[in-house]
Amino acid sequence: MHTTVAIIGAGPTGLLLAGDLARAGIPVTLFERRSETSNLTRAFGVHARTLELLDARGLADGIVAGGARVERLRLFDRIRLDLTVLPSRYPFLLITPQFRVEDALAARAREAGARIERGARLTGLRQDGDRVTLEFSDRTVTADYVIGTDGVNSTVRQSLGLPFPGRAVLTSIMLADVRLAAPPEDVLAVNAVGDAFAMVAPFGDGWYRIFAWDRRHQVADDTPVTLDEMREVTRRVHGTDFGITEARWLSRFHSDERQAPRYRVGRVFLAGDAAHVHSPAGGQGMNTGLQDAANLSWKLAATIQGWAPAGLLDSYETERHPVGKLVLRSSGALIRMAMIRTAPVRWVRNTLGSLLMSLPPVVRRAAGVISGIGVTYAGAPRAADVTLRGGGRLYEALREGRHVLLTSQALSGYGDRLLVTAPEQDTGEASLIRPDGYVAWRGPAREAATVVGRFLGPEQVSHPVGR
Repeated sequence: MHTTVAIIGAGPTGLLLAGDLARAGIPVTLFERRSETSNLTRAFGVHARTLELLDARGLADGIVAGGARVERLRLFDRIRLDLTVLPSRYPFLLITPQFRVEDALAARAREAGARIERGARLTGLRQDGDRVTLEFSDRTVTADYVIGTDGVNSTVRQSLGLPFPGRAVLTSIMLADVRLAAPPEDVLAVNAVGDAFAMVAPFGDGWYRIFAWDRRHQVADDTPVTLDEMREVTRRVHGTDFGITEARWLSRFHSDERQAPRYRVGRVFLAGDAAHVHSPAGGQGMNTGLQDAANLSWKLAATIQGWAPAGLLDSYETERHPVGKLVLRSSGALIRMAMIRTAPVRWVRNTLGSLLMSLPPVVRRAAGVISGIGVTYAGAPRAADVTLRGGGRLYEALREGRHVLLTSQALSGYGDRLLVTAPEQDTGEASLIRPDGYVAWRGPAREAATVVGRFLGPEQVSHPVGR
């Protein structure tokens, strides 16, 4: 079997990549070792920047409709982070289980023509200058390119011989899906008391996920979690156990802070947890992986289709590796503040944090980092969702999967790679927006034709793969 692109791992990152590539006409096969899908999930938060990227794929409205909005995050006892300051159509954190995001992305990928094969366990890979050979437990597959989205224990990463430096930041983290007789008033209930913390989030179907940690009881990952243990920790943190009555799932795991030194080796790429893992604080894990996918998909499609400018594919690692490092730092800082033991130091944390969160520049910066809205690349800031002349929005225009040129000037050609439209407010400038919603160029409208040629290559391509 041969496929142009093989993706290993059918989590959110792999599913978004598969949908994008198939939408671009690239033959893509997604291999997943699990035979069945699961509604067990660790991720619950979808941040504003991720919602914008889902909006650019026509998925955000449906996902938002089934979730709960959190406009202000309570980080610790007295610290509140106001997300309504975000310059976005989605100035909030959406609470919705990861599997609902996966369901939407999987449906889109299948509709676009992606092939999804379950029960496919990768055992190793090797590559030469022309292709990658994948060894599965029951067969051999070749591919022009491979993307490893197969998680923290990535077989793809291990087969490349890449290290995964870092360390465990939290051990004996407990998860429980429970019924509550007296649910919290807040959509997302989060608190820390020095020797423990607990988060309570709704599934939306009467079940709740409790995520908890207890410094006093650090045991191995395979030690069973009991309901009494969850009740005790939740009461200590929140002053109540919210009337935990029953559980449908209990588990224990540990959380690492790690990052691969490279995201690309030849024809093989890493994205999501295969490339970086970090503490769950801030709920940035799934979001960072989805943003990796949005950055890589159009660049790989452009390369396969034959019009990518020199160095475009290398820019995936150049742009996303620093973002992964930033997320490790920010989530690590949050979890370490939550783990402060002594009451006097916690008082300082709460007092100083509350004061800082009253300063608008600090609020905007903190909200931008956690939400992803503040993430920019060198020379490529995030594109605002401007209204277009005649109706519609920029992120609706991005659903075509093409670059969008915002200008009132006419420009022909590049029909398969470029959509030309005018903003409602004409400033006399033109902006070229990348398919992932970042500004590739902004300048005088008269220079647009030359700039488009530099970014999108010749109008006619000799190897029109997927068109």
